[in-house]
Amino acid sequence: MYLKKVDGPRAVTLPDGSIMTRADLPPHDTRRWVASRKAAVVKGVTYGLITLADALKLYGLSEEEYSEWAGAVEKHGEAALKATALQKYRQP
Repeated sequence: MYLKKVDGPRAVTLPDGSIMTRADLPPHDTRRWVASRKAAVVKGVTYGLITLADALKLYGLSEEEYSEWAGAVEKHGEAALKATALQKYRQP
């Protein structure tokens, strides 16, 4: 088996003891961003699996969009990333 050379770690251990690998990240051509995919990107950046710059470039995100996701996860958890629950967690 051949492994593609990548910068940074291939896997990280999360605080709950589970292991997150690059295979757990969404594909680079993702068009439909569901809450679990957004959360995977935020976890990957937060725990050092990929850098913020790599995530922005790979997924075509703006810094503002990523910071919205990260802030929602930090304040309310993954449920805040769901489009149907957006108004429940939005600040006036």
